[in-house]
Parts: sequence; C-alpha cells; structure tokens
Amino acid sequence: MSTTLPTDLDPVEVSLLGAIAGLSRSAESTPIEPLTAATLFEAQVTSRILDHTARWLRQTRTLGYYTIGSAGHEANAAVALALRPTDPALLHYRSGGFYAARATQIDGQDPVGDVLRGMLARSTDPIAGGRHKVFGNHNLGIVPQTSTIASHLPRAVGLAISLGRDDPPGTLDSPWPRDSIAVCSLGDASLNHSTAQGALNWAANTAFRGTPVPLLVLCEDNGLGISVPTPDGWVSQSTAQRPALGFATIDGSEPDQVLTETARLAAEIRATGRPAILHLRTVRFLGHAGTDVETAYRDPASMRADLDQDPILGTAQLVIDTNDCEPEDLVAWYLDERQAIRDRVDALLDEPELGSAKEIIEPLAPRRPHLHQPITSTLYPDTDAGASDGQALTLAQTINHALGAVLAARPRALVFGEDVGRKGGVYGVTRGLQSRFGDSQVFDTILDEQSILGLALGTSLDGRLPIPEIQYLAYLHNAEDQLRGEAATLSFFSTGQYRNPMVVRIAAYGYQRGFGGHFHNDNSVAVLRDIPGLIIASPSHPSDAGAMLRTCVAAAVSDGSVSAFLEPIARYHTTDLFDGDGRWTAEPDNHHVPLGRGRIHGVGNDLTIVTWGNGLWLSLRARERLAADLGIEARVLDLRWLAPLPVDDLLREASATGRVLVVDETRRTGGVGEGIIATLVEGGFTGLIRRVAAADSFVPLGAAANLVLVSEDDIVDAAAGITP
Repeated sequence: MSTTLPTDLDPVEVSLLGAIAGLSRSAESTPIEPLTAATLFEAQVTSRILDHTARWLRQTRTLGYYTIGSAGHEANAAVALALRPTDPALLHYRSGGFYAARATQIDGQDPVGDVLRGMLARSTDPIAGGRHKVFGNHNLGIVPQTSTIASHLPRAVGLAISLGRDDPPGTLDSPWPRDSIAVCSLGDASLNHSTAQGALNWAANTAFRGTPVPLLVLCEDNGLGISVPTPDGWVSQSTAQRPALGFATIDGSEPDQVLTETARLAAEIRATGRPAILHLRTVRFLGHAGTDVETAYRDPASMRADLDQDPILGTAQLVIDTNDCEPEDLVAWYLDERQAIRDRVDALLDEPELGSAKEIIEPLAPRRPHLHQPITSTLYPDTDAGASDGQALTLAQTINHALGAVLAARPRALVFGEDVGRKGGVYGVTRGLQSRFGDSQVFDTILDEQSILGLALGTSLDGRLPIPEIQYLAYLHNAEDQLRGEAATLSFFSTGQYRNPMVVRIAAYGYQRGFGGHFHNDNSVAVLRDIPGLIIASPSHPSDAGAMLRTCVAAAVSDGSVSAFLEPIARYHTTDLFDGDGRWTAEPDNHHVPLGRGRIHGVGNDLTIVTWGNGLWLSLRARERLAADLGIEARVLDLRWLAPLPVDDLLREASATGRVLVVDETRRTGGVGEGIIATLVEGGFTGLIRRVAAADSFVPLGAAANLVLVSEDDIVDAAAGITP
C-alpha cells in the first residue's frame, strides 16, 4: 500500500483499507451503473467513518453519547438505493448506510451533519433536536424510531395497510405517494420478540384475506443478539414459510445482488400488494456498542472471518470494475473523508445543547385550546340516520352519536377494533355506524390489541384520523408499549415533524354486573398516567361524553395529540341516578369540554368530594344521602380529565370548603388519588384531606367485587368522619 496510513486507525479500518489496496480490476461484467457503484461506496464509507468517529469522540474527548453503530451492516445502503426516496422508512439503529444512501437521492442533504449532531446531542439536530440520536429526516421520508426490540413493526404494518387502501384522488392529505411501499428494518435477535412475531402474523393474515399490505421488512442478520448467537438458518426457517408473505435471502457482501434483488422484490410488492421479508446476511464490527467487550464472548477466529465479509469491500470492487479509478484512489478518499468528518466535529461543538426542561418537553404536548372551540352543526351535522330527535341519550348512545358526527364531518376518520363493525361493539356503542358510513370507515380488526394500536399508529402517519377501540382496559396491557414507546415518543423525537394523532377508546373500570372478573373489570390506569404528553379523558355523564370525545378529536387534528378515552362500562346503559329519575341521560349537542377543566356539581360548603368515572355516580348518590340524613352539604368535582389534571379547578373547589374527600375507584397503591392528593399539597392546600380507594386487589367475580371496590356507603362514612 503506497498510501501512508494514520497511526490511530482502528483494526477494522486497517483490515478494510489493506483489503481494498489489494484489489485488482476484475474481468467479470456487472449490471451496476458506475454512478450507482460510486454512490453506494460513498454512503457505506460515510456511515463506517461516522461509527469510528463516535468511538474516537468517547475515547479522546469523552464526547458522543451514542455508540451503537452500523459497522458491518452497510449493505442496507444498497437497499435504500434500490427503493424510492418517497417510500416511508422506519429504521432500526444500525441503519447508517441506509440513511446516508437515501440522502444522496434528495438534493441539499447533509447526512454527516445530521448524524454528528445527534451523536453530540446538539439541539440543532434536525430531527430530534438533541433528545436522542435517531435516524430520521422528514425530507428523506425516514420516520425516527428509538426501538431496540422491534416495537416499530406494528406501526410499519399499519402504515403499509393504509398505503394499500383505495382512496379517491384528493381525499387524503398524505405525505406519501399512493404507490409507495413501507420499509422497516430490524435485527435477527429482535425477530424473536413477540412484537415482531405479532406484526408479521398480522401482515400475513391481512394479505391472506386479500387486503394489500405493501410492506418490505428488512431483517439484518449478523448472527448475534448483543452476545447471544442466533442459530444458523433460524431466520430463514422461521420466516420463509409464512403464508402470503414473500421471502428472499441475500448476502450483504454481494452489493450487486442486494441492489438487484431488492429492486425485484420492491417491484413485486408494488405490483401485488403482498408484503415480503428481505433477509440480509450481515456481519457486525466494533461490538454491540462502544462499551461492549466483544472478546469476552467471541473467539478471535470468528471475528477475523467476519472481516473478509466486509460489505464495503465488495462495493469497492464494484467501483474499481465500473469506474476509472485504482484501489489507492479509494484508500486515499477514505482517509480524506475520515479527516473531513473529524474536522466537522470541532465546528459542531460550538452549536447549542438543550438548555431547559421546558425546551425538552415542548414537543410532547403542544396545547392550542383556541383551536378546540365549540364546533358548529355545519361541521358536525346530524345526519338523518344519526339524529336523536331530541331524545335523551345514555352514555353509550351519546358516544355513538358523537362518533357518527365525527365520521360524517371527517371522511378520513376511522373507527375500528374487535367487533366494532357488524356487531356494533360488545356493548353496542358503535352499533349502526358501519351501515351508515361503510366498512371503509368502520371495520373490524383481528383480535390483537398490538395490531389495533399499530394500525392507529400507521394510518395516522398517512393522514388519517384513527379512533381505535380497545375492548377492555385489561386488554390494553398486552400492547401498552405501542402507546408509551411509539405513539407518545414520535412527536418528541421528531420535534413535531412527525405526529400520530389518535383517540383510543377503552371500555374501562369496574362495577360491571353479571359479566365480571378481572379482565372485564380492570380498575388500574397507572400505566397510562405516566406516559408523557398523553391526554387521558374519563367521561362520567352523558352530557360530557360526546363533548369530551369531540375535544380529543380536535386536539388530535390541531395538535397531533394522542388521547386515551376511558369509558366506564358500568355506566354505558345507565339511565337513572335514582330509580326512574332519568338523570343519567342527556340530549346531544355539539359543544366541547376544555382540556384540563373539571365540572362542579352542587354548591355545598361543608365538603368537596373529588372524583371521576363511576365515582361521580356513586358520589352524587352519596351527596344526597349526606344532605338528607346528616345535614352535610357537599359539592362534587368531576375531574373529567386525568391528564392534564384540572389543577386550578381542584384547588379552587378544595379551598371553598377546606375539606376534601377523594373518591378513587382505582387502586389505593398507584391509583389516581395519590396524584390528586400530591397536587393539593403542592398547591398549598392546608385543609383536611381523606381518601377512599379500591383495595390493592384484582377484581373478583360476582358480589365479591363489592368487597374491594369503593361503595356508596364507604363515601358516606368517610364524609361523615371528615365533617363535624
């Protein structure tokens, strides 16, 4: 090698450059164009140097906060070049080659600056603003993912299904052309995760039913899950035989094959709408991450053997064969680029980092209440099929009426879930909606909550407004990470450039009679309350339910908000507070309930009862008993919103009486009541506070449920104990 090599090269760099220097022009012909070969080499080398730069930053400057790299996986750059830059991509963390290659397909892009800023946590990072090092870029159609365990696959399947829907021209405000295919990538170890298996099953099941799913799943198989080997042949054997799912295996060290086979598979997906898996055999250099001591679990011989399979080496051969250059030219270019990237680091260090909690949090929950004003009947018309004719409606009927109004006003709105279509829901909440709006807007899904939420995540990216239903609160726990790890993070890690607006309806809480047990009477919402930015609506009375649903829809449309809409099952068909009084019904209207505003019932000056959900029904009954039997005049504050909590209303109504009783139908430990009491104390309330809450127990069958849930008698007894 005539070129003098720097003394600080990594052994992987030394091996690669030495191998390139030893290449000679081949007599074999290749169908790859010279420019394509050169572009591929540039993208792969750029990605590799960025990985080495990350380690250099940690070793020499204690800078660079993310060292999981793409070294050895750069064959995915060829996948990018074989696809269209308008194909939405959801990529895992070893996708540096793909990112750099796609950047060559769009003018004016700076992949080196993008990755370095993310690596250095600079607030100038154009996608995450310094919040995380992710591969994402709105101009490149790359949706940022932070997943390490394939939790982004359900979103990818949902997006593909949305892309495959036959929409009339001009009816959908989508960033993606209608002949796009969705591409997502994951590693061989992540393929074993239940999320990945569920997503692949859903994609295959949907395609098997004849519905288009234009999806390319790229499984990059380096044979290791951190330190745990993947058995040879496992990826192929476990995926190749899935019905309705195409499959191809390619060796990443053969770049011409990666280019041609990816192009063939992509064309087939576009033509047929059938999803496919591209099994890309790769290697892994530099360990799992910068702190990983690979020699602790790999033998030197296998690590040396991987060096011969370096994907950049095969591309270098293509460049030499198709371009007028010599091996020494490629070595010199690598070294020049290496120095240029290091030089850029010094300039970027002068750029700012995130400077305040407010700045960090801002993309989580943009709130523009001026856009959530009352909606006129022109926007939400009552169609003949949905009109109530002035009839007072139950909670279920009010929600049905509001859903009908939303579907009529917004053709891009979708209502879906288990049994919501022809059956109209287990409790009839969506009854008649499919016959009114058709199965393109109201439809059934497979029985898998992860897929339901994945469909919401994907369709919302495609310009739709999903309103999925989770049949029971307990079922949400099967898939809650789709809200926590995917829905809530997208706006945060893209600084609002990507959003996934949705309203997730959930049949919730206890007190259901005749059809019980834990899975149908779950009273825990703790998993929802700690998801940053999530709106949690908890309507209690029919007069609020429709209005709150419209507010959640408005927040989704204007702000990209994600809402969990908790519907108390036990009150779905209630008509009375006391027998025959009709006080648990309401005539429909088109008003809104402002986010984070509660509703006061009564003006009693002895006690403030704070509650929500079923607690409102119980507390209003208890309130009348307290007045009649004990002369205690209470006011009842229905919180309505569990996030954001109506803090101002809570403090005002608590101060009005100086005595607060929190009626908490969730569990005593981890329940909502804990947050309410903390809010009161932190807000300076110095009066008396008591709480009645459900026991720390799952809800049993039958009458035994009453022994662990809050009762009307519990409220009366506690109120009497706190009021002189």
